[in-house]
Amino acid sequence: MVDIEKSIADCCKQLRLSSNFSSQSMTQKGESQQEYLLNLLTNEIEYRKERRKSKYLNTAGFPRRYAVDEFHTDEIDFPEDVNFDSLMNLDFYHTGKNVIMYGGTGTGKTMLSILIGMAACNQEIPVRFYRTAGLINLFSESRSKGNLTTLKKKLNSAQILILDEFGYVPYDRAGSQLLFDYLSEIHEQKSVILNTNLEFSQWVNVLYDQRMTTALIRRLTHHVELILFPGINNRLRESSINETLSRINRQEER
Repeated sequence: MVDIEKSIADCCKQLRLSSNFSSQSMTQKGESQQEYLLNLLTNEIEYRKERRKSKYLNTAGFPRRYAVDEFHTDEIDFPEDVNFDSLMNLDFYHTGKNVIMYGGTGTGKTMLSILIGMAACNQEIPVRFYRTAGLINLFSESRSKGNLTTLKKKLNSAQILILDEFGYVPYDRAGSQLLFDYLSEIHEQKSVILNTNLEFSQWVNVLYDQRMTTALIRRLTHHVELILFPGINNRLRESSINETLSRINRQEER
């Protein structure tokens, strides 16, 4: 029996099957050889799915993880046809949209974006989470070290990019340009979730360049779900963020 188990393990190694497959082969049940094989293969598929989910959760870069029931949506102003469940089902991603979450500090933007990211990982969709200032610094450092291609390769492994705390501090000019270039490269190829406490009209204060700022807003809002957070909803209805978005939409329709 030991020799058979070792031989199976050797075969699994050569076929690049997991050690799980080898161990399950000694305990799996089936009323026929065919059923035994089917059960063994099905178990291996499920094992690999769980491994991928775990890998995506571990490499996403979430600062912490949350349970769905920790989040309360009472005061969030969702767009028409968007709600918490549709975000957890990744409807925006499946329809090729971005998500912009706008509201004051501590209103739940980061938590909701992490929950969406975790839902994506559990659906085997890779995600990367960054505080925007941290990613801009990474771009600057990578270019100075000649590792920009490596960083982009890492980013490109994800299908959803989460940018948290956009606009909380002024950014490095060169890094801001590199972030803009990258977001332009992935436009309509990946979904971006961006959390900010700044109206669109104020983005130039952290990005410095008006043309680049306008172009970035255009790309991010080409297909977007804008989610407004508690405490400022009434003011938002009259703010420049909605005015800017409406103007961009009118220009796109021409």
